[in-house]
Amino acid sequence: MQNFETVEITTDFLIIGSGMAGSGACVEAGHWAKQHNVKVTVVDKAAMERSGAVAMGLSAINQYIGDNTPIDYLSYVQQDLMGLCRDDLVMDIARHVNGTVHMYEGFGLPIWKDDQGNYVHEGRWQLMINGESYKAIVAEAGKNAIGMDNIIERVFVVQLLMDKNDKKRVAGAIGFSVREPKIYVFKFKACLVCAGGAVHVFRPRSTGEGMGRAWYPPWNSGSSSYLTTMAGAEMSSQEVIFVPARFKDGYGPVGAWFLLFKAEATSASGRNYMAEGLSEGGELHNWPPYGKVKPIPTCLRNHLMMIEMYEKGDGPILMHTDKAIARLTEEEPDPKKRKRKLKELESEAWEDFLDMTISQAVLWASKDVFPEQGPSEIMPSEPYFIGSHSGASGAWVSGPEDLQSDESKNEYFWGYNRMTTIKGLFAAGDAVGNSSHKFSSGSFTEGRIAAKAAVKFCVENPDMPAIDDAEVEKLKEKILQPLKTYEEHSKYTTLGAVKKRYDLPVEEVNPNFITPKMAMFRLNKIMDEYVAGWGSQYKCSATTLNIALDLLQLLKEDLHKLAARNLHELLRCWENVHRVLIAEAHTRHKLFREETRWPGYYYRTDFPKIDEEKWGDVFVNSVYDAEKDEFKVFTRPKIKIVEIKEVVGM
Repeated sequence: MQNFETVEITTDFLIIGSGMAGSGACVEAGHWAKQHNVKVTVVDKAAMERSGAVAMGLSAINQYIGDNTPIDYLSYVQQDLMGLCRDDLVMDIARHVNGTVHMYEGFGLPIWKDDQGNYVHEGRWQLMINGESYKAIVAEAGKNAIGMDNIIERVFVVQLLMDKNDKKRVAGAIGFSVREPKIYVFKFKACLVCAGGAVHVFRPRSTGEGMGRAWYPPWNSGSSSYLTTMAGAEMSSQEVIFVPARFKDGYGPVGAWFLLFKAEATSASGRNYMAEGLSEGGELHNWPPYGKVKPIPTCLRNHLMMIEMYEKGDGPILMHTDKAIARLTEEEPDPKKRKRKLKELESEAWEDFLDMTISQAVLWASKDVFPEQGPSEIMPSEPYFIGSHSGASGAWVSGPEDLQSDESKNEYFWGYNRMTTIKGLFAAGDAVGNSSHKFSSGSFTEGRIAAKAAVKFCVENPDMPAIDDAEVEKLKEKILQPLKTYEEHSKYTTLGAVKKRYDLPVEEVNPNFITPKMAMFRLNKIMDEYVAGWGSQYKCSATTLNIALDLLQLLKEDLHKLAARNLHELLRCWENVHRVLIAEAHTRHKLFREETRWPGYYYRTDFPKIDEEKWGDVFVNSVYDAEKDEFKVFTRPKIKIVEIKEVVGM
């Protein structure tokens, strides 16, 4: 085994993750840091240009307030999350996000405009963009703001380090290079965690040759949740996962088809199940008050789809792309222009995928699918942990002081905007709980908000906290253990000489270790079958959840036997360690909340309805004690800061 060099980096403010939130943090921190002589460093396990959820691109900016108000947007978010979101966090982003979008245009992002020069909307809150290079454009702005010398790429942060004199203050971080034998130790006054949500906690629908394909990027392994949870930060809404409805197998987006093309989805027999659900006596009336609002909450749209598929057996669900294109073509009054109109619509249909989900376009092409000639299947995906979309999981953070009511200030504010309950530890993007529906532009905005507050923290707390050198040495050994485990026991594996000699795809079987792929498959099976994955039709109960907790405990014990042949597999080992902790937190939160608040995301079969009286005004929160390996789960109040009204229109 190679000797690993230790690289120590001392900075004032460390940004962990450079996706949309991290890029926004770089832009904002760069501005304020220069004024106050604060050193800013960013670290990412990938390359900043294409890291994060928007790495492949995006066909729309999904949060732009325009002439609406922050309260309008809060109304939309609160309805979509079945009543539960943090008013202060959502409105804080909403009041600043227009400025972010205008910054994008200044960076060079092509935003669609009509003949009058106005933005082209996909829906009420969405703007159409030519977004294949969206992330690259935004990342360039972040790089320019803090300088290339302050950007460290291809380094995976394994764990945060606490102040040896104050266990409630963060002081550093430790990780390793995924390209060369180096351990990195960071020392800082404050850090911002924006390392994304999690995929591959649940078993994905795509298996075999399609393994690894997912809607949310497969490299997002729950690091935001792991880092904040292990540091002892209070976490919130870890039970709230997101199950997006997408085109089958390629996970292509459906938003443009529903909102821009006005396409209709039906059951296999052709019934408009959405209209039936809305009709007098329809299924949506069984979920008051949220089943009667417009737009229909995302989870309830999923719920109607799942009834067709699983209860009525009238699947698959079909998106009638052909009818939508035909209708829009016929709206052109000039017959001579209709052919050109048809070609334009076909081009837009393919561009929607080529801008953000290239694999869907490739899949359509390989299957000879012509969207103008026939319908395509859509499906509910496996669950994801994503606090920036229609999910809500993440850290419990302080909100802005000026948006608090007398009541909420005691619960929602403790000094610095977006700081967790650990001193000096900030969060943004998917790392923040209960500030949903911020998407890419809102995540960038939240990164800006958090970074400004973190720089202020550094200025007002100038003393550098101290890390425990003995703890660092123990963590170095722990981080590299999978490499040692493989080296010590590799001669007993079926992988080795036989595979090299015959080039056979032999499985890695060894009585002394497990591979990262095996660990992930085992986690996927537990979560899918017992914690409401797609294989169990998104259903669970106290019985299945408790079985899962027992199996997760066994898996955690075996994680000590993970083995890695190289740095890439070492990365995969630690990604799975991160996934397992968020899996356990999710299972415990799901067990604690005894209701089905988000049908279409998951169902508690032993508590099959919403219990508004008991659970309608509380968040489920938790704190993890790493030394005891114990979770404490409890509730925090949902406090209305403003009175909201029903919002109509997406």
